[in-house]
Amino acid sequence: MASAPKSRLTYIDWMRGLACVTMFQTHCYDSWLSPEARRSGFFWWSQLGGTLPAPLFLFLAGVSFALVTDRMRRRGADTATVARQTIRRGAEILALGLAFRVQEFALGWPWSPWTDLLRVDVLNTIGLSMMLMGLVCRWSADDKPEKSHRRNLLAAALVMLAITLLTPLLWTTWRPRFLPWPIESYVNGVHIFPAPQPWLFPVFPWAAFAFAGLAAGFVIFSDWARERESSVFFGAGLAGIALIFVARGFDHLPWSPYPVYDYWHTSPNFFLTRVGILLIILSLTYGWCRWGAGQWRWSPLAQLGKTSLLVYWVHIEFVYGRFSILQKRAQSVRSASLGLLVIFLAMLALSHLRTRWPENWRVRRRAVPA
Repeated sequence: MASAPKSRLTYIDWMRGLACVTMFQTHCYDSWLSPEARRSGFFWWSQLGGTLPAPLFLFLAGVSFALVTDRMRRRGADTATVARQTIRRGAEILALGLAFRVQEFALGWPWSPWTDLLRVDVLNTIGLSMMLMGLVCRWSADDKPEKSHRRNLLAAALVMLAITLLTPLLWTTWRPRFLPWPIESYVNGVHIFPAPQPWLFPVFPWAAFAFAGLAAGFVIFSDWARERESSVFFGAGLAGIALIFVARGFDHLPWSPYPVYDYWHTSPNFFLTRVGILLIILSLTYGWCRWGAGQWRWSPLAQLGKTSLLVYWVHIEFVYGRFSILQKRAQSVRSASLGLLVIFLAMLALSHLRTRWPENWRVRRRAVPA
């Protein structure tokens, strides 16, 4: 892609930006719409779109993980160094997730319950998933780079499959009730409640999206795929369509191997459907950034994608928190949509300032006489 900066792949930033925008609309309508507006079909569709941001962020964490490990190995880093640095980065993200919970608790004082400090949010799961990916890649590595690449790919696919197939059981009949609830919550999102909660982000099933991205990343960044880049991304889109039809076929079988079948929250079939959608989005985004308007010099979505962690962190307080820009649970679709536009423009401006600030600082430093 001629327009992409050498240090970044534009389609990854663009997909992260898409995740940010779908996240904004989901959170804004969920926080601000009145009870009457929440009963509309519009709200239902907006929340259905809300099933995309978390899978996108986790999937792209896996793709980026594969890119980082590939670059490190090409520069001569040994397996232990790659594992150590990637696991450390995952620990940093996990620490940020815990710090985010502390911030939300402090800003919500005295109404926030102390148990919110231990709530499993998406940042926690992204960090933990990165640490697990580092361990899996270290365990499945080989001295020969080509063989190590294939083994990492196979291991990522197997772990993804294992997490997906175990999720329905760990949420129901195989629940690890012997664990303290803060630890069990990382397994199935039970938190302080009698049953797992679908609005949380436990390792099962959410980490499976990261391993799906890791497997896809190892394919995309292989030497074989680099020589056939356009064909590989076109094939990813076809594979996504095939996965959706396969999942639909499995879902219509007259029997299920699980004693409790919950399609929208724990079903492997819904997971396959969402992975298929992610692959289609990946294929379309690549084409958009390679041949479409994504080649333009500046893209709002790519800009948001460069600072996705920052805008995620900041927008929450202005949508759900004490500093919400609109009164919560009291807005019409029109007023909530205007608020959404304000949030989008504000986060875009913040993202732009964040990426421009280091450059402006360096210019000022050079301008100061010695």
